[in-house]
Amino acid sequence: MGAPRGSCALASLLCCLLSVAHAQRVNVRNEVTGYLGKEVILPCNFVANSPETKVSQVTWVKETGGRKQNVAVFHPDHGPSYPMERDSTRIRFRTPSLEDATLIIDPLLMSDKGTYTCEFATYPLGNEDGFTELIIVAKPVNRATAEEVKASKIEVPVALCTSSNGKPPARITWQSGLAGNASVSQVVNADSTVTVTSRYSMVPSKEANGQRIACVVEQKTLAQPEVLPVVLSILYPPEVTIQGYDDNWYLSRNEASLTCLAKGNPTPTQFTWTTPSGTLPKSVEVQGARLIVHNVDQSVNTTFICEATNRVGQVRSEQIVFVRDKPNMDGAGTTGGIIGGIIAAIVALAVVATGVLICRQQQKNRMDREEDDLEGPPAYKPPPPCQLSEETEPVAKPTEAESIPLKTPFFEPSVTDDLFGGVITTKMEETPRYHELPTLEEREAAAEAAASLEDEYLDQVNPIYDALSFTAPEEEAALTPMATDKAFVMSRAMYV
Repeated sequence: MGAPRGSCALASLLCCLLSVAHAQRVNVRNEVTGYLGKEVILPCNFVANSPETKVSQVTWVKETGGRKQNVAVFHPDHGPSYPMERDSTRIRFRTPSLEDATLIIDPLLMSDKGTYTCEFATYPLGNEDGFTELIIVAKPVNRATAEEVKASKIEVPVALCTSSNGKPPARITWQSGLAGNASVSQVVNADSTVTVTSRYSMVPSKEANGQRIACVVEQKTLAQPEVLPVVLSILYPPEVTIQGYDDNWYLSRNEASLTCLAKGNPTPTQFTWTTPSGTLPKSVEVQGARLIVHNVDQSVNTTFICEATNRVGQVRSEQIVFVRDKPNMDGAGTTGGIIGGIIAAIVALAVVATGVLICRQQQKNRMDREEDDLEGPPAYKPPPPCQLSEETEPVAKPTEAESIPLKTPFFEPSVTDDLFGGVITTKMEETPRYHELPTLEEREAAAEAAASLEDEYLDQVNPIYDALSFTAPEEEAALTPMATDKAFVMSRAMYV
């Protein structure tokens, strides 16, 4: 029982080795892709493992649907032969030989699809072969168009995209910002190619006219998706308006006109002008969409009707014209008033802006001056106090009986005691206010005053300080003779 098992294992190993040797002797490609209508090459080479191996013939066999058919044969004595297409040069050996059996098919047809076997008749090994699957692809022809439809409330196809004669079938999608739906259908052609059709449907409206969408086609033969733009064409009747009447048509006015404006899809090209009576005044001239009145008279005191027509329909619009005896100045006055108001508003804005700028500048200058007043020194400079020097002659000190009394304060009653015991009645003059900080103008005036006026300025200081001061030596001499051994000197500026 053990021997038969060993024999089976050895036989299996030999079969594997033979298969490897067989695969190594015939070199082919397992799969080849060819483009419809183009050239395709099926490589096949034979490599002999020993000098004893001899090749006598090369044959290409095609198998389709279980049926085999000889395609090409080469014999060293009889040369190449092409049994499948005897009268055609579409199929040929690249270099007819017993070592290189490469086959060329040009142009490639969809019927060439199938499994091809390259066989070498050898001695003493017998036939050696290799298999190649030929896959055929076809690049489709892509096209996208808009479907002309009338504006309605029913969903209909508005664009069509077709990918024709492709292999394998193409994939179609849409790029759109509109609310629509796509449907796809396929048709297999006689040559096994496929035509794919996609329809884009939506509710057509005049607003969608002229909008852009895009058909995107993806297929194996395309290096990148192909984008086909489509401009929608939604048909709708004209929309008509009449312009040109300014409510100021008066007798003897020259060159008045009306213009019939109409838009639609397709664009209206036919315009008709009429009146309710059916005829136009003799003073009117029609130039397509324009109606010209060379000289206004009572005959144009009517209603003008413009009819615009396109393939979808005909629409009319009316304009009532009132002819005045004299020009209407209300409109001109209104227009002039509007223009004048605009100019006045501009001037007013300019004045306000100028005033604001001036106020801001003045405020800035005032703030700068205040900052200078707070930070800087006073505008006036009081004289320094006098000092005694060695050269000053000493004045004798007055006795107690000879001392000069203080002056009466300004706020005391009007009846005061005389220096010598008598009673003197005086009238109290208007009491000046206590000294306040001078203003900027007072400082500037004080700075500009002469040095000789300093004493007069200092006399304005609150009189309370005068009561505390001594009289000058000259005044003392006038009142009573005193013997002084020392002079008392104080600057009036020190009162401050």
